[in-house]
Amino acid sequence: MPAITSANAIKTTYNIYDDPPQDDITLEDFELWAIDRMRILAEIEASFARNRSYKDMSETISALSRKYLPLNSTTAKSIDVDAERKKDHISHFVLRLAFCRSEELRYRYVKSEMTWFRIKWDGNDTTERSQFVESLNLGWIPVEEEERISLLPELLAASQITLQPGTTINQYIENYYKVHWTKVPDLVERRRVFLKNGFAYVPAREQASIVFQAFHTNLEKQLMLTAKALPRLDEDNRILPILEHLSQGFVAGIASEYHVANPADSVTADMIDEISNKHFPLCMKNLHETLRKKHHLKHYGRLQYGLFLKVIGLSIEEAMIFWRKGFSGITDDKFNKEYKYNIRHSYGLEGKRTNYSAFSCQYIFTNHQPGVDDTHGCPYRHFSPENLESALVTHYGNQGVTPSVLPEIIQQVRSGHYHVACTRVFEISHGLKSGEGVGDGVSVTHPNEYAARSRELERQKLAPVDRDYPPGSAMEIDS
Repeated sequence: MPAITSANAIKTTYNIYDDPPQDDITLEDFELWAIDRMRILAEIEASFARNRSYKDMSETISALSRKYLPLNSTTAKSIDVDAERKKDHISHFVLRLAFCRSEELRYRYVKSEMTWFRIKWDGNDTTERSQFVESLNLGWIPVEEEERISLLPELLAASQITLQPGTTINQYIENYYKVHWTKVPDLVERRRVFLKNGFAYVPAREQASIVFQAFHTNLEKQLMLTAKALPRLDEDNRILPILEHLSQGFVAGIASEYHVANPADSVTADMIDEISNKHFPLCMKNLHETLRKKHHLKHYGRLQYGLFLKVIGLSIEEAMIFWRKGFSGITDDKFNKEYKYNIRHSYGLEGKRTNYSAFSCQYIFTNHQPGVDDTHGCPYRHFSPENLESALVTHYGNQGVTPSVLPEIIQQVRSGHYHVACTRVFEISHGLKSGEGVGDGVSVTHPNEYAARSRELERQKLAPVDRDYPPGSAMEIDS
């Protein structure tokens, strides 16, 4: 394989990631670039769990790639392609560090990277692909025309091609390459190549299989080598927490942070009962129901729910009204002494005056695990299957989540795809087809994303339909 050690050495949009980068990078970019890559890989894994078609998944991933990790052609004008390739190269190696630590993580990382490589391969022009293939030392040997003709019956049989009446044998002759059969095990397994003396005769149209296998084999090998070197990082207190955070990305995806509500989404305390019923994800419905029934939430429940409400558009003034009414079993004095400060603190008005973000699905999964009598957390992860089924039918039964669809949702939960289960509930309860997700095919990764998209869909349904009326019709109004 060619040595690739810096962005300037990467000549195409493709990369075999054979050698680690030597570029300097800040710790902030180290994490942020890896997070951007993780957004893409996590959505690939979620797409597999949701049984999306390759076409639908490819469209979603291509859009995410353009947003978070664009890789433009070498000939692109007014674009710093070296900077793009540097980010791609380094972020790949950062995630290697995060996902090399167990067999399961390695498998999931290779599968997602391999799928993304295929999507990029299908989407780029043939010139880029040819340049990349020529740069690789794949050990293939072009088959001379004389040998092709002499082996044509066997080659056609392996390709499952039958000579049709009225055609000549020359119409079926194409370029072939000889490679050791171990480099194309997928083609051998599917009986798509002719084998002779340990070599597989691969038609040019199957060239991608050779490249894909080379990418797959190289990545598996490099991950094992990375795992052996990882203990050297044990004493680096800066790097290990970042890697741990990244390795959890497959559990819930990497969410966008929701800091500011859409002005159209601003809410008052009196609106929350109705909005909760129509638009909240199950985690927030559960917290809201508990507050209404018990007139109290424990600390982490208040924190999880309060930050969520802040981001959907509940102002500090309305928050005080909401929580005071919610805690109706206590006196004003007790409320002011024990709860008012923390509410103001979550809005950045006390203490260090930090404007805290609402919790993402990943954060909820991995922090502040709920104990007995706690109501915070994620129902898909923390409820028993029986309690989850009951909660789903109770809260979404009138929106299509009936007992008949529960097995599909529970299966995702048992597989550990909690945010995928939540995404499916969103699709069903909003009358969307499987695979549409919360928009552009993406999965739920944040409770506020769920609520915001739900409210947006409602606005779209309620929006007046523009109609074009012909001149002279009853709807034409004279000025």
